[in-house]
Amino acid sequence: MRFAMCNEFCEGWDFADACRLAAEAGYQGIEIAPFTIGDSVEEVGRRRRAELREAARKHGLEVVGLHWLLVKPDGLYINHPDDEVRSRTASYLGAEIDFCADLGGTRMIVGSPRQRSVLESDTYEAAWQRTVETFRALAPHAESRGVCLCIEPLAPAETNFITTAREARRLVEAVDRPAFQMMLDVKAMCSEVEPIPEIIRHSAPCLRHFHANDGNLGGPGFGDTDYGPIVEALRQVGYDGFVSVEVFDFSPGPERIARESIRYLKEVFGE
Repeated sequence: MRFAMCNEFCEGWDFADACRLAAEAGYQGIEIAPFTIGDSVEEVGRRRRAELREAARKHGLEVVGLHWLLVKPDGLYINHPDDEVRSRTASYLGAEIDFCADLGGTRMIVGSPRQRSVLESDTYEAAWQRTVETFRALAPHAESRGVCLCIEPLAPAETNFITTAREARRLVEAVDRPAFQMMLDVKAMCSEVEPIPEIIRHSAPCLRHFHANDGNLGGPGFGDTDYGPIVEALRQVGYDGFVSVEVFDFSPGPERIARESIRYLKEVFGE
């Protein structure tokens, strides 16, 4: 199994320093939140993109891809009823596809709960159809750049749209494009009724990425989530992608999060 870490818990750090920590801790990859690089990827020029890619390469890391796609710039919304808002969002996601590919990444995690929830003035069915249309339109460009868009089911506390893996699988089927699949996040799966190993097994045909964390918002091993059955299920389905550490509680500090998370993952995976 290959392990990566997400860079945003190195809050305020230069990207090169986050890469150094990842390499020293023993990760093989790094996953990037675009808002940590700048307010808009459209403002990140060729030279800076080359510098970012070289920083990862210098430390022996693969750039896995991007997540937290729509935190910046303001005003983006995947399924907004306003055509102009939705068009601007699709255009920005297209720019992020290019940014991801230019850095050598192959995965874009579609989380961004605040930019996809069904508005009170809207209906679920209408939001669903607009979401399908948005990703069908983006998929050919993603495929041409070697990038896979991965919808992330999130807990109901975060959003009211795509809150279960079953719903995510249904969206993948509806979009019906090779470059649109799904990912799974341990914290989010903790909110589901279905046991996590069963979620993994049922999602296997379209599972392209995996986030490791804990139900307490910390890193893997920082809480009570039992990774034994999770590891067994990932092995049973033949998952061979990255397992990326993504945390939401930064209080332990970057060094401790990075080092203790991978120590625990190597232990449970027997690496």
